[in-house]
Amino acid sequence: MFCSNNGIRRSPSSSANIINLASLLLLAIIFMSGKMVFCDDTTPIPTDAGGVNGWFSTNVKPAADRKGGLDPTLAAAEESPQVIKVRKDGSGDFSKISDAINSIPSGNTKRVIIWIGAGEYVEKIKIEAAKPFITFYGSPDAMPTISYSGTAYQYGTVDSASLIVDSDYFMAANIIIKNSAPKPDGVTKGAQAAALRISGTKAAFYKVRMIGFQDTLCDDKGYHFYKDCYIEGTVDFIFGRAKSLYVNTQLHVLGDTGMTVITAQARDTTTEDCGYSFVHGQITGVGTGAYLGRAWMASPRVIFSYTTMSSVINPAGWYNNMKPERDYVRRMFTLQNTSVLALEQIHLGV
Repeated sequence: MFCSNNGIRRSPSSSANIINLASLLLLAIIFMSGKMVFCDDTTPIPTDAGGVNGWFSTNVKPAADRKGGLDPTLAAAEESPQVIKVRKDGSGDFSKISDAINSIPSGNTKRVIIWIGAGEYVEKIKIEAAKPFITFYGSPDAMPTISYSGTAYQYGTVDSASLIVDSDYFMAANIIIKNSAPKPDGVTKGAQAAALRISGTKAAFYKVRMIGFQDTLCDDKGYHFYKDCYIEGTVDFIFGRAKSLYVNTQLHVLGDTGMTVITAQARDTTTEDCGYSFVHGQITGVGTGAYLGRAWMASPRVIFSYTTMSSVINPAGWYNNMKPERDYVRRMFTLQNTSVLALEQIHLGV
């Protein structure tokens, strides 16, 4: 299991390149196999943040070393990956990300790495369910930005996202995903604006920055893994009913004149097998009084373990969404001196 009743700290405030790229991505591939991601109680994530990468390296081996343990479909897909270059200056295979995706046939069975050059790509992108095994990769030294200004008024909340991924086995590394719509003013109808919606299963995100205000990340459904990411927003900026693990991920709250809430996890019954687990992360931001989550649906499940929290967080932790009958979910967050304890447990093994 990834976490149990662990305390949370609170603080004040070219070719060779392609080969290296493939090696990096192979390391991440195992994120998407439940068997590889799951860690039992004999080797839990360490309490010391400094030990996380060592734990990760020990428990999460490159796909090349774990062929016998991977999902056979995934293992076959990784045998001969294809690389497509997208460059704004026209020096790549395509100058638009959407064109690169359109070049991939439906029913694709091989990993396709879309290597995206620096710059801002103003596109609304959707990867259909029939196109699995797609990777978005950007240089860590020149991270590209996917940006669009779609709103809920135009598309509906979940379809307002700048990037929508309905396919399985998606990966992204070193990418900025942004919704550039204005900050909701509390008056304008349908001002919510998602940056990313991930609805396919067995997805992994590494050093991805997600930028928006209300509803930044629709962590919609499926099994998802996030490591070393950054997510910012105002209200419900991580929402949905996926089953996701966030490791060493920074959540940045943007101060608001109204209510600020990080999570709106959408589990509606106690039998639904979904929830969010945040381990060794950091909560930063401006303003005060932000809630860790709210009871958007009847039985949300959210756990924070070994997470540093600035004074931006309301000590109450949880908001019942003006539904007193949902007050029982407060059991998930208990304030004891300077520690917040997660009183439920979550398993993310497939």
